[in-house]
Amino acid sequence: METKVAYHAGWLVDGSGKPALANRLLVVEGDRIRHVNDANLYPEPGAPVVDLTDCTVIPALVDSHVHLVMSGTTDAKKRKEQLKSTYHQSKKTILQHLRQHLASGVFAIRDGGDHNGDTLRFKYDQQGETEHRVTLATPGRARFASGRYGKLIGIPVKAGESLTESAFREKSRRDHLKIVNSGLNSLTRFGVQTSPQFDETQLAEGIAAAKRHGQPTMVHANGRLPVKLAVDAGCQSIEHGFFMGRENMRRMADSGVVWVPTAVTMKAYMDFLTHQGRREDAAFAEVPEKNLQHQLAQMRQAMEMGVTMAVGTDAGSTGVHHGKAVQTEIQLFVAAGFSVEGAIRCASRNGAILMGLTNRGRIAPGMRADFLAVRAPVEKVPEALDNIVCHVAGGKRIHVTNG
Repeated sequence: METKVAYHAGWLVDGSGKPALANRLLVVEGDRIRHVNDANLYPEPGAPVVDLTDCTVIPALVDSHVHLVMSGTTDAKKRKEQLKSTYHQSKKTILQHLRQHLASGVFAIRDGGDHNGDTLRFKYDQQGETEHRVTLATPGRARFASGRYGKLIGIPVKAGESLTESAFREKSRRDHLKIVNSGLNSLTRFGVQTSPQFDETQLAEGIAAAKRHGQPTMVHANGRLPVKLAVDAGCQSIEHGFFMGRENMRRMADSGVVWVPTAVTMKAYMDFLTHQGRREDAAFAEVPEKNLQHQLAQMRQAMEMGVTMAVGTDAGSTGVHHGKAVQTEIQLFVAAGFSVEGAIRCASRNGAILMGLTNRGRIAPGMRADFLAVRAPVEKVPEALDNIVCHVAGGKRIHVTNG
């Protein structure tokens, strides 16, 4: 018989987006949640009780966009060095970042690719090992058009080769296909949009091939046309989506395409340029700040239009640190107009579904018992996510250290 443990929560945010409930008793048996009831009306006789009455309990978090082989360092020399890392060096970096995610309450992450495919290699090297306890999905190496942005995270489609041929020339154990279909946002000129990297036919064929292979597609796309082409081609998610516009939001709402806005990247650039102490760089912080405010406005519109959104940080970008960045991104969702409960849903249930983890991301009977206790009332949870006092993974209370 599996042991029962009861957790008495002062408040419960269950991951559904519904308003929080007070004074809940979560009964865990094995690796599953068996009951979630009013603690006064439905005690659990005979089960040991963990007192979390001064805490809000939330589902474990999901970061839906990271780059595990890269750190958030702002040191230009170190950033160049890490791009030349051997696999042995990358493995140590990945493990450190996974520990940082776990310490921040992130139990599942969706990687966005790296040039050498080291994260995919790491995943299969680590099969059966549970040190980091974080569920990982990765595309290995992304695909981008030759001569365009993407070298940091993948390989170019060769001349004379189609996107489909490049992606499926060889068998791959990747979890999803990552396609780069635009450039980066300008940090010096507000609102600049780049042209698509692939046309409608190439995208449609590549995404259809991925579906036949059972691989969802995550598409890096900023700007109206790059996003439109990817959504029309049937991708699973749009990553970043800066300056994509309302019409694309309507398409995404109608088709069920998930948006991962990564607003924290612009806040990180803004903070970096503002605080690094060089006057000429501080002046450039104005554009990232405008980018951020525009993205928050888009997030508010998308919420109102019914677009499904998931929290992703692009951790590994300049100033975007693994694990900690999730807290900032959740705060930005709230700043965009989400309730705390709605923001937590984007950081838990929506991310879990995006990764195909259908029994994760909710605190409800039958779901896997993955949850966190934050010592704060519900309205203060986004600011208090650095004060997680209890991590429960697969029904077991775990001790974590930060990298």
